[in-house]
Amino acid sequence: MSLPGQSLLKNHYWFLRHGRSIPNESGLIVSSLSNGLSPGYGLAASGVIQATSAGELFLKNIQDSGIPAENIKLYSSPFSRTSQTAEAVTAVLMQHKLHPTIEFLEDLRERFFGSPLELQSHDHYSEIWKIDARDPLVGPEGGESVADVAMRVIRALLRIEQEVQGYEHAVIVVSHGDTLQILQTVIAHALSWVVTENDSLLSHLEDAINPAVLQRHRSFAMVTGELRRLT
Repeated sequence: MSLPGQSLLKNHYWFLRHGRSIPNESGLIVSSLSNGLSPGYGLAASGVIQATSAGELFLKNIQDSGIPAENIKLYSSPFSRTSQTAEAVTAVLMQHKLHPTIEFLEDLRERFFGSPLELQSHDHYSEIWKIDARDPLVGPEGGESVADVAMRVIRALLRIEQEVQGYEHAVIVVSHGDTLQILQTVIAHALSWVVTENDSLLSHLEDAINPAVLQRHRSFAMVTGELRRLT
């Protein structure tokens, strides 16, 4: 029996890029785990507003979809800018007597752009994306390639699918620009197939680890504070 690729996933997904951050406003690349965890690199005031707005939009989505209120879970990068975004969304939901949980996964962290670029100007992003377009299996000096990030976001997705099971569950993934672009790229590829009952999510996700697929990750770019539902 053939099924649409969407049937590979057990949950409803929303992706949320963190709100505008202090590094965004300072024009800095903050991609190492040690720097990313620092409260000094958290959300700017405008980012808190964006995160709160995303929470309100998600609440409306949930109310319109009919998903039970108790079946909401957030998975977030541990960076301060993402954790604060997830907490702002949770605060909105709690005002409406919802009590979602947040789990932090290191596999959802920011793409590491390498020590030479750490705390340098974010103007270097355009240089990195040119490398990605040429060969997504090669990263910036000392940093992660698109393929490196793809492998860890696949791990994250499989863990979420194992922990939260049921078509009536809503999952918000709170992460970063490149990380979410790459996650959406591999998911879109996996869901583009017509699958059989014996197909596995893992096999279709792993099939996305090839240059022809990964070099398109910028087509899934998101602005800060953007909430996007997987449809």
